Amino acid sequence: MSEEVGERVTTPLVDEAVKKAAVAWVSVAGGPAYALWCLPLDGALLVVTGPGEQSAPGLADADAAEVTLRGDHGGRIVTWPARVTRLRPGTQEWETAAPLVAAKRLNAPGPAADLVRRWAAADCALNRLTPAGTPVADADLPADSLAEPPRAAPVVRATRTPFRLHKVRRR
Repeated sequence: MSEEVGERVTTPLVDEAVKKAAVAWVSVAGGPAYALWCLPLDGALLVVTGPGEQSAPGLADADAAEVTLRGDHGGRIVTWPARVTRLRPGTQEWETAAPLVAAKRLNAPGPAADLVRRWAAADCALNRLTPAGTPVADADLPADSLAEPPRAAPVVRATRTPFRLHKVRRR
């Protein structure tokens, strides 16, 4: 029961999940999925990546991705193929979408207008993820958790032994 809306291929489940999305798990070219904050707009998700923003290797130059969204209960409810379109600074699409995304960005350093200028100057990517294929939902979703060990990251620090003021001696 999917329908084509303009250039999008969608189902009612995908439409509803996209409307409520604040976080999406996005995978490019079969790589690992990254949790990315997003903004729903006109049946698609807008995602910003790049210097000073969230990391999603390969997304800025990709044509396609796989998006997984969760439901109200917190569990995965749908995975769908997405067409990735990069919005470029100076275009009408950028001028419309970038201020909306900047206004919704939590903990933004400064006003939304400054953030939009920084995204344009720092070569950040503002991507639109549009449903573009048959979604996987319900019983077709994998039954296992798909949990992975944490990936190596520059922000991860080794855990040190706690400091002790004195040595406890046993008799």
